[in-house]
Amino acid sequence: MNSQLKTLLTNAKLNFAVLAAILVIAVAGKFINPELTNSIFVAADQLVSDLYLVFIAISLGAFVPHFKTVLLGAIGVFVAAVIAVQLNVFNYLTTGYLFSILIVTLGFASIANLYRHYREIGL
Repeated sequence: MNSQLKTLLTNAKLNFAVLAAILVIAVAGKFINPELTNSIFVAADQLVSDLYLVFIAISLGAFVPHFKTVLLGAIGVFVAAVIAVQLNVFNYLTTGYLFSILIVTLGFASIANLYRHYREIGL
């Protein structure tokens, strides 16, 4: 295997782990609870057309040097928002919708960060 490709794979392990986790959630969700999984991914598909969320996610992935910070921050905000929904602070949000936002944000941030690694090694 090419040394530059090995460098890319070692630098972007967390990015591939996030993308693989999204894929595992989709596949496992289809077997465990297909209705919920379908509603979450339909909401995520609709969120992709909201360009401000996509731009924020791409900016986080491309410009924050440590992707672990983006990952932990997104999960932390998700947990805080879910707690706020459960405490009826936000009456118009659901946990499924928040999970859709998390999937879209982490997916686009991961791909942008992966591209950043790709450009750094000059493949």
